[in-house]
Amino acid sequence: MSAGAMILEPAAEGYPAGPAPKAGRVAENLACVELHFHSEAHDEIEAALELYTDDIVWEAPAPNGLNRSYSGKQAVAEGYRELFASMANVRFQPLQWFATEDRVVDDSIVTFEVVRDGYWPHFSAGQRIEMRLVHIFEMRDGKISKEIVFDMGRPVEPAGRVTAGA
Repeated sequence: MSAGAMILEPAAEGYPAGPAPKAGRVAENLACVELHFHSEAHDEIEAALELYTDDIVWEAPAPNGLNRSYSGKQAVAEGYRELFASMANVRFQPLQWFATEDRVVDDSIVTFEVVRDGYWPHFSAGQRIEMRLVHIFEMRDGKISKEIVFDMGRPVEPAGRVTAGA
């Protein structure tokens, strides 16, 4: 497994292990986002890109988080490469998700180790991070047309205690 590869933890209660057996667009949207996360978990950036529209917009607007955005598949791919190169030992714990005919919302907790300085504006190499991560996916024609990421993280010690001053 590469440094950027992720491990998906078992689903929490209320968070399906896969798309709910619903008919129509809602089920298609859930399946698309599930494949997106699967591709990310296996460090398959190109496979994840196939699930985006050509005019994809990816943004993380929180000023105390990543605070950046990308437009177009190639820009998003480069952003993912930088992101995955900055992290190791990534674990996702899904909390809940739901979908409508034009959106999917995901709420998770992710933990990871920062392995290089420069990508994360508020974290340093060697820090272990716990982050609440909320995604809002806007869907169009069965693909992701916009991914909005709200990242709310803090450094933690290995035992799960918050680092002093965080």
